[in-house]
Amino acid sequence: MPDVEFVNLFAVAAIALGAPLLLALLPAVRIPAVVLEIVAGIVVGPSVLGWVDPDLPVQIVALLGLAFLLFLAGLEIDVHRLHGRTLRVALLGYSATIGLGVLAGLGFGAAGWVTSPLLVAVTLSATSLGLVVPILKDAGQAGGALGQAVIAACSVADFAAVVLLSVLFSSAGASGGARAVLVVMFVVLVAVTGLVVSVVGRSRRLGSALTRLQDSTAEIRVRAAVVLLIAFCALAEAFGLESILGAFLAGAVVGLLDRDSSSHPRFRAKLEAIGYGFLIPVFFVASGLRLDLPALLADPAALARVPLFLAALLVVRGVPALLYRKAFGARRTAAAALLQATSLPFVVTATQIGVTTGLLTQVTAAALICAGLLSVLLFPAGALGLLRKT
Repeated sequence: MPDVEFVNLFAVAAIALGAPLLLALLPAVRIPAVVLEIVAGIVVGPSVLGWVDPDLPVQIVALLGLAFLLFLAGLEIDVHRLHGRTLRVALLGYSATIGLGVLAGLGFGAAGWVTSPLLVAVTLSATSLGLVVPILKDAGQAGGALGQAVIAACSVADFAAVVLLSVLFSSAGASGGARAVLVVMFVVLVAVTGLVVSVVGRSRRLGSALTRLQDSTAEIRVRAAVVLLIAFCALAEAFGLESILGAFLAGAVVGLLDRDSSSHPRFRAKLEAIGYGFLIPVFFVASGLRLDLPALLADPAALARVPLFLAALLVVRGVPALLYRKAFGARRTAAAALLQATSLPFVVTATQIGVTTGLLTQVTAAALICAGLLSVLLFPAGALGLLRKT
């Protein structure tokens, strides 16, 4: 057996188990488990106590967790709801987001904090769809007009942010124009693959076999989804793109093919069990392990970036919600603004790519992640309070 130690991975898995369990035992503490996972990773990691290191096993599982996180984000997107005025408003809102993000990036660049204002714009432009949808459901708004508008805006933001990050800031080294062509070719190939899978899946003989094996130890639909995920990640890397684009599109394709889930109602629950049950929490804890907190705390000027990044996130993603004011009123529009400004997973992903490509320093990346943590702590609670009052 290879000389690999699993002590650090055990510690990370134990944190992933303990974080939601602790929150369940303390119902008065209303924070998402992901926040506690990252904070725990910071505390036990090299930045504070130094008990756990992000060694090779942790890094490998964390990489799979990132892929599964983007896969499940793509799975959340319902393309059949993205049409008409809802889609137009979402696209207009994201255009405003990018414009505001570039202005914010230029301001931070003038202060000497970043070297790529566009990377800051893209980093601030996404919304955590997986965190927003449960809040809307909790408030009874997910199926209403406001909920659908926010979900559409988040879906467009997530998809566009992943594409822009892959096109403009891939660590592969190709020029932006060449990467744009590669993205188009890759998306076409993904669409063709999805079409082929859809046609093959209509075979009665194959369909009967899938139904027979889907709830057996074969778990054939889950295995097929994992194969598609890994294949698209590998294909994206072969095209010189970020693997996150392949993971995201794999989820979107699976979601599109899984429109009629009457014959396999537990399929998505099984995928979420793999992701949220093991892989994704490891990614968030590992993100905390890698956070350079001492450098952020050592310099008051660096620490001051956190509230400014948080304010920028609220402006960049929240101001476009004013497009809803006429239809939903001031209070519900403010709630939508807070929800759209809730972002953490993509911030973590984008900052890691920024550090890898040399466009972000460790200190700036840590400040952005801390701002994302605060957005998840503060914004959903404020939005839920406004929606409940409504």
